[in-house]
Amino acid sequence: MGRGPGPGAGPPLLIACALGIEQFALRSGERGGASGPVTVLRTGMGPDRARRAVSRVLGEEPWRDAAVIASGFCAGLAPGMHPGDLIVADETRGPDGTTPCTGTELLVKALVKAVPRRAVHTGPLIGSDHVVRGPERAALGAGGAIAVDMESATTLRTAASSGPRPVAAVRVVVDAPEHELVRIGTVRGGISAFRVLRAVLPAFFEWHRSLLLPRR
Repeated sequence: MGRGPGPGAGPPLLIACALGIEQFALRSGERGGASGPVTVLRTGMGPDRARRAVSRVLGEEPWRDAAVIASGFCAGLAPGMHPGDLIVADETRGPDGTTPCTGTELLVKALVKAVPRRAVHTGPLIGSDHVVRGPERAALGAGGAIAVDMESATTLRTAASSGPRPVAAVRVVVDAPEHELVRIGTVRGGISAFRVLRAVLPAFFEWHRSLLLPRR
């Protein structure tokens, strides 16, 4: 998990990701500036694992009232995206419905400062229970979504259903329409995305500090 609360600590921040490599990137980033207890939770891949893991942690102290950010890698859906681009969801879409995100504009500004020279895209992030390619990718993009992953929609839906709290989703593009994972350059694109993911924590902490969590 992460560090627990200390004297006078602010509200907690739960950062949820699916993969060990994502957790490693987030844990190895700059940790200074947090205003309360922070944990980086590895949920495992897929919506079912995300639901179980997030429900479990939000049922425990001190994380019951935590703000939640879903993070990690994703597939971009819009033409012109590149590995290492950032996605900031204004909402997540999944089979259980749409979840609005909190403080999207603030996150964008903080990420532009934390990760300069990287493109930041804002729009709907859609959930899938499998890897999306080819025609299916195009269809999701035609429906207005700008990126897809397997956990963010379920993570935020589960968090929002567990009680009032700020929620957000920030993903790094590792796979894009013109840069699919099966193509030459995959390794280079993956390294680029990893480096970007390592750099996002200061933006997450700035977002967290700016929000007043409702307390039960």
